[in-house]
This record gives sequence, C-alpha cells and structure tokens, in this order.
Amino acid sequence: MQRRHFFAGAATAVAAASVNRAALAALPEPVSQASADTAAPLAPPNGRPYRPVITLNGWTLPWRMHNGVKEFHLVAEPVVREVAPGFFVNMWGYNGQSPGPTIEVVHGDRVRLFVTNRLPEHTTVHWHGQRLPNGMDGVGGLTQPHIAPGKTFVYEFEARRPGTFMYHPHADEMVQMAMGMMGLWITHPRGAHPLIAEVQRDYALLLAAYDVEPGSKTPRVAEMTDFNIWTFNSRVFPAISPLVARQNDRVRIRVGNLTMTNHPIHLHGHEFEVTGTDGGPTPRAARWPEVTTDVAVGQMRQVEFIADEPGDWAFHCHKSHHTMGAMGHDLPTLIGVDHRGLVEKIQQIVPDYMRMGERGMADMGGMEMPLPDNTFPMMTGAGPFGPLEMGGMFTTLKVRRDLGANDHRDPGWYRHPAGTVAREWTGAPLDAQAPRQTAPGTAPGAAQVHKPGHAGHAAPGAPSPGAHDGH
Repeated sequence: MQRRHFFAGAATAVAAASVNRAALAALPEPVSQASADTAAPLAPPNGRPYRPVITLNGWTLPWRMHNGVKEFHLVAEPVVREVAPGFFVNMWGYNGQSPGPTIEVVHGDRVRLFVTNRLPEHTTVHWHGQRLPNGMDGVGGLTQPHIAPGKTFVYEFEARRPGTFMYHPHADEMVQMAMGMMGLWITHPRGAHPLIAEVQRDYALLLAAYDVEPGSKTPRVAEMTDFNIWTFNSRVFPAISPLVARQNDRVRIRVGNLTMTNHPIHLHGHEFEVTGTDGGPTPRAARWPEVTTDVAVGQMRQVEFIADEPGDWAFHCHKSHHTMGAMGHDLPTLIGVDHRGLVEKIQQIVPDYMRMGERGMADMGGMEMPLPDNTFPMMTGAGPFGPLEMGGMFTTLKVRRDLGANDHRDPGWYRHPAGTVAREWTGAPLDAQAPRQTAPGTAPGAAQVHKPGHAGHAAPGAPSPGAHDGH
C-alpha cells in the first residue's frame, strides 16, 4: 500500500498520555503517538536551529526548554505496532510506539531526559554512541540502579558531538530489544561544519527484526538468528513510506542497526558516499563512491548522494530473505519436482493447499493464498508493471523534478518517458547458439530431476529431459 496522504501533522498526531499529573507535576508532559503514519518533520520551536530529520513511519519527540536545558520525557511501556496493514504485533516501546520517537538535539545542547517505566519489569536506557558521564550510560547494575516499574529516573548530559545515535535498554536487553525497545537519536551540527553538508532531505531508519509466528501477536524473545519479520522502523514493504526527493536534492539517509545480523543496504540508480559512522562525520579523504554499505550489528551509518536521476528506485537490504514477508525457513526446494497426482491427495488433508515451487516461487507474487490470522504475505507489493515480490526491508526512493522543496508526500508511480522502459525483443532471433561447455543439467554431480510435463523419469546419469521444456 502506498498512500499519497501518508503524512500526519505532528501537532495533531500526538496526544497527552494518561500519566498521573500530580505525581509528575515537575516533569515535562509526556506525549505519545499511536499512528503508524510518517509524521511531518518537527521544526524546532525554540533553541538552536537545524533541519529536522524525517523518520519514516515514525515521529520526533517534542521537548520543553527549562532554564536553558532541553527536557524530554520518555515513557517505556507496552505498545501495539501495526507492522503491515492488519498485522499487529505486541511490542514494548516508548511513548506509544516501537521504535520510540526520534530524539533530535544540537551539538552542545544540555539535555535532560526523564524516563518513566510502565513495563512489568525494570529497565534502563543506554544512549548508544554518546560521550557522557559514566553514571548516565544506562547499564543497569554497572552504572546505575535499574528503573523499577512505576519509577521515573533522570538522565542529564551534554550532546558533545554531532552524528546519528540510538537508544535502547541495557537491562534484560535480550527480551526488551526483541520486544522492540529502541529509538534513534540525532545530534545536528551547531552551524556550518566542515565535514557535514547541508542537505535538502534527511531521512532516519532503524533496522529491527522480530520472530512472530503467523497467527500470534507477540515476538519470540529467545530467537537468536532465525527471524521472519525484517523491518525499517518496524514496518515492512509495502507498508513503509517511500523516501522522496526533488531532482538534484542532496539527500542524507541515516541507518541504525539493532538486529542480530548485518545488513548490506543497497540503493539503485545512484552512487553514494558514507559520510558518517558510529564515530561521527567521516573524513573526506576516507570517502569513496558506493551503491551498497554494510551496516553491522549495533552500528550507525550515514550515506549521502545527489538525487539526480528521476524515477522510482529500489532501496533495500541485499540479503534476499530480508526482503520477504513472514516465511518459514525449513522448506524443501521443490524446483523440478513433479507434483502430478499429489495435489488432490494433499488437498484431502489440507483443503487450501496450492501447488507452488516447482518452477520457483515467483508465482506466489500473484497468488491469493489464504493466510493465518495476523500475518502478512511472504511476497507482496504491487507496482505499475505487476507484483514486486518484495516485503520486509524494502522501500523506494522517488525522485521527481516537479516536487516542492518541503513536500514529502508519496507522488505516486513514476511515469517513464517514451522509450525508456525495458521491453520484449521482437526483432530477428539470434542466428547462432552461444557456445557452452556442458549442456544444461549435465554438470558432474548435478542432481537428476524430473520436471513437470514429461512422462517418465530421467535415467541416472542421463541429461535432464526437463531442461528445455519451457518451464
């Protein structure tokens, strides 16, 4: 689903939470966000100026100024995230959402963060990547007491360097991070910075993975590697907002990774430079053009490029399973397997069984298979030319010439100029066969399988009769 009216005004999207006002009289009013729409960038109402980021399908946490200090109020609490339309997951997060709201400050800001715990167990908040006093680092038992349920703690420090950072618990973190407790922190430069360029579009993404069995609503928190939900900001394609840019805008994309594996993040149609890492801005002499950058576990990366090629460009993790929807991982490979005679027998046990896989899985992109409750298709998303066969960590960069400077709405599908779309060849056929070392299916040790549409099975060691059957 790509909606043209995806953006909701932050002022109307947030609502005061039901905190006991008497008990929190000295605290900033906590605000929460239940909508999964992308909130409009939060222009700073006070303090030092900066260009705000856009958190796809997320929002930025408002603050108040108190005697020159920026005060924020995070509330750790159970939340429900709509990961895809109709697919709801019980998570733990902050201020109504997972990931929690993005925190934006300026280099040199004095920051005070109140953290109220509404979870059923204790927690802490680690400010991932920050230079700060040791006692503010948020490691329960090491640098501070745990925040018990119902209690509020205060963290206070100075934002000492610009860059892209994260926040997450360092208390029962296997469970709490598996349940979605995480957020982004952006420290903007104070004025011009020799290593940080002015950009016209500044996007922020947090990578998260969950293991949610179809039909269930709560992630399996003990999973280590075999996740089935791979998300940008806890949303999966096509439920993710697109990145939008006006042609020739300079675009920055910030990516943080709090999953259990690395993610090679790949952009089509443009080359970019990694302009920032966990350590801050990258020295110019250390930059080189890339189209893919690997974001390892616990790392942040900033990439920048000039969006000078109009169109709808794919932006995704290059691990192919990470661009799938909910899927099982223990499936046999059925390519070339003859299903004849089996379907009817299986349907006597499983009435909804559909034959698939003998020619690859592409057919699933157009199938209307019944699904268990509370899940979403493995291959989904439709474009102007048919099924995209993508889900998970996938979205699009939409570059348009006629876009407004501050317009971040989805402009719809790209209208290609005549003669610029790949097309079927209808000219003269190839006049000679390309030389091959071996005929298809006869490589030494290759499995001999029988493909659908042929009578009989191949004799051991004989060429596969299905190699040219047109499937």
